Amino acid sequence: MEFFDTSTIMSFFLGIGLAASAGFRVFLPLFALSIGAHFGGDLLDLNESWQWVGSWPAMITLGVATLIEIVAYYIPVIDNLLDTIAVPLAAVAGTVLMGSTLLDMGEVSTWALAIIAGGGTAAAVSGTTAATRAISTGTTGGTGNFIVNTGETAAASVLSVTSFIWAPLAFVLVVITLYLVYRLWKKSKEFLTSEEA
Repeated sequence: MEFFDTSTIMSFFLGIGLAASAGFRVFLPLFALSIGAHFGGDLLDLNESWQWVGSWPAMITLGVATLIEIVAYYIPVIDNLLDTIAVPLAAVAGTVLMGSTLLDMGEVSTWALAIIAGGGTAAAVSGTTAATRAISTGTTGGTGNFIVNTGETAAASVLSVTSFIWAPLAFVLVVITLYLVYRLWKKSKEFLTSEEA
């Protein structure tokens, strides 16, 4: 078994793309993974212990959870409350998504990489989007949150779909997203510092 064979690299790219998507919306990439596992057949290989995610009960449950999450983010006050639990949930979802897609690796390597790369990526994205929504709430009284919420759902959708269509492109988009997240984090930090002064 080679650590850097093609299937391992492609499964890593897929996992990173879905994990970053979980930073924007927790359930949307899980739902996308469920659809991909159910209808993708041989096109989507999952870790053996995660084959159940493609079942009808899993797909329906994740679909309902996705719909509820998307709608809830458009309700004033609820969107900010969701942000308080979104970062840890996104980290868990990112870890699960990464771990479920990694192939041909040992358990220890799989979960170490899933926690660090998958969970870390999702948490970084989610933390920054939460800060962006807080700034939007503070500066627009919540009226600008509609744009932020729509952008997050669109980003989660694009990253999820791109991950399945061509995982290397999703990885490039994640790198760009993480760079933008870093820039946004710096800007929000500067904004909050200037507000306190």
